[in-house]
Amino acid sequence: MIGILVAEHLPLVRRGLVASLDCEADLKVVADVGNGEEVLPSVLRHGPDTAVIDVDLPDVDGFTAALRLRENTPDCRILLLSRHPNPGQVRRAFAVQALGFMSLDVGPEQLADGVRRVAAGGRAVDSELAVAALESAENPLTRRELDVLRLAAQGARSDEIADQLFLSVGTVRNHMSRIMCKTHARNRLDAVRIASDSGWL
Repeated sequence: MIGILVAEHLPLVRRGLVASLDCEADLKVVADVGNGEEVLPSVLRHGPDTAVIDVDLPDVDGFTAALRLRENTPDCRILLLSRHPNPGQVRRAFAVQALGFMSLDVGPEQLADGVRRVAAGGRAVDSELAVAALESAENPLTRRELDVLRLAAQGARSDEIADQLFLSVGTVRNHMSRIMCKTHARNRLDAVRIASDSGWL
């Protein structure tokens, strides 16, 4: 019997995942949680073989929750789910050493098979997404440029970014200009979108 933790913030979707997995004779959901903060404590408490985690969890996102599991409970195998999968997310999934990455649009049988493969130590990643992730461009942004863009993604103005990063407003504007040039973005919102889709943020 494969024990599973399900982490999904939308109650109806979470119940559907639990019901779907529990229908399988060899799978058993031992715990389910609604946000990323609860993932590690729940895994430590219930000891599942596999954690099925939505990447878009509130408070602590699925990638961060997965990284915490890898660092603290390496025996728990991880399968990440996404509503809008893209190559950047696959790269981030690989970076946190998740064995599985699937769309929330997959059928119940595909999800169950994915859980079985991950529990056995294999990979469960859509082949087209995996190829696209390998072919996608490396991150061209410096660490400081990423710091600036992350704050911009949260809606911070140039003066607020400058205050938080102890920079001048002019330096922040220079960083944003280089970011838009490197990402070929039309404006800062477009740069945020491109960087997010590419998995750089």
